[in-house]
This record gives sequence, structure tokens and C-alpha cells, in this order.
Amino acid sequence: MDFNEAAVFVKVVQAGGFSAAARLLGLPVSTVSTRVARLEKRLGMTLLQRTTRRLHLTDAGNLYFQHASTALAYLLDAEAAVTESAGEPHGLLRVTAPADLGDHILARIVRAMRQHCPKVHLDLVLMNRFVDLVAEGVDVAIRTGNLKDSTLIAKNVGIARWIPFASPAYLASAPPLNSPQALRRHCCLQFAPLGKEDWTLNNSRGSVTIPLSGQVVINDVGVIRSMALEGEGVALLPRYLCRRDCETGQLVRVLPDWHAKADPIHIVYPRQRFMPPKLRAFVDLASVELRSWLEDA
Repeated sequence: MDFNEAAVFVKVVQAGGFSAAARLLGLPVSTVSTRVARLEKRLGMTLLQRTTRRLHLTDAGNLYFQHASTALAYLLDAEAAVTESAGEPHGLLRVTAPADLGDHILARIVRAMRQHCPKVHLDLVLMNRFVDLVAEGVDVAIRTGNLKDSTLIAKNVGIARWIPFASPAYLASAPPLNSPQALRRHCCLQFAPLGKEDWTLNNSRGSVTIPLSGQVVINDVGVIRSMALEGEGVALLPRYLCRRDCETGQLVRVLPDWHAKADPIHIVYPRQRFMPPKLRAFVDLASVELRSWLEDA
């Protein structure tokens, strides 16, 4: 029995295709295809039905995958247990985070890892799309918003509240802004996910929805922040993202009793029996940095 064949087959199913599995395994596609073919030949049955668009597991393939993936998980747990006993975190750690989480806070996390875990090689990929951690070979993710995947371990590290901000220069020449309704007389820099037609603001007494012109709608929070700093209008931004801007007086909070949505922030990683030291170190260090930054904000 060749365990490499079983491992490659499991990765093909998890990744959803031969090319994706080859990228994750660092192997040529031809090698991946050959090993799966060898496995099918040895077992004397078809495990995968190949079409031009996707792969389909046969009944036999599904049965084999369930058992093989469980067995491989135990092997990985065994290696993780040995590594855990070795103590010092080391090796490659692949991390993903939202591109708009904020340069400063991500830099603090990277700095903490370099200082405390010099033998860990950090591969940080920033993207705003959903990442399937198992299928794409990612160890851990920082995610904002409500979680959907209950198969992952999730550690809550704080709340990101979206607050109205503007620059002093803009406010000096703009109409008074003493109620949410007054926003209709202002240039509102709209972050598309928060609403293209209106903003909903909340306080202790309830919520109010303000129709907006949609004159400026952008799907990148970094651009929205830059425009607010340049005095282009009022923007809803995460409070932690504007912490330094407020400290330096470049931005001020407007409508201080009101805020938009509040996004929970989690560190998530696949469920596993033994947690590798490099992953444990990242979760602990990133939790401290995120909590500190969010609470201070």
C-alpha cells in the first residue's frame, strides 16, 4: 500500500480538482493524476468521475475518502503531537486576513511573531474573498463579521464598530451636522458593503435609516479613509482604523451618539486534536494585539 496515493487522493477531493491539489502539494499535475490512477488501479474501481468542469466522487470514492481522510488526520495529529512536545514554534505558517483590516495592526502582529517566534516563517495573504482553509492549505485566518463555518475553531478577539468620521477641514466649511438627518446635506463617502442607497445608524434608543445620493460609492475602505482624510466628506469607518487619525487630529468623530454596524472579529483555524506550537503562538500573540488595538480604539 502506498500512503502517498491515498494522501494525494484526499487532497484532490478537498481541493476540488487536480490542478488545485497539485499547487497545494507542490507537485506537477501529471504526478497527482498518475497517483490517483494508480490507486484506482490497485483497488480495481473508479473513485473519481472526471468531467471538463469538476470532479464527482463515486460511491466507492466517497467511502474511501471518508476513511482515508480520517486516517490521514490521525497521522497529522501524531506528527503535531511530536512537534508539540518539541516545544519551540518553527516551520511555515500560512495566514489570511481581510485586506482592509488595517496596515498598522497587521504590522504589529507580524512584528510580534518575528520577535517571539524567529523560527516561524510567516506567509500572510490579504484578501477579501472567503478562503476555504482546509482546501487551500491555510493554517489560520482573521475574519470580520458573523461566521458561517461551524467546523472551524473560532476565538473572538473583539468588536469593530463603524463610526461616522470627517476631517476638521471638511467640517469647517460644511453645513452643521447635529443629527443623522443632516447627513442628507453632506457629501457622504459610501463604502459599498454598508449601503449604496442609504446608511443605517444606531444608538441606545433605536436606529434610523438615512437615504443618500450615492454620489460617491466605493468598495475599498482604504480609499474611503484616504478621501475622508483629504476633506472630501463624511465616511463610515471602523473605529480602530481611525485611531491614529483621531489622535493626530486628522479626523474627528461626528454624531458621537451614533454608530453603524458592529462586526465581531475572530481568529479561526481548522479543528485538530493537537495544536502545533507555531499555530498556538500565532493565536495567542494575534489575540493580544487585536484585543489591545480594538479596546483602545
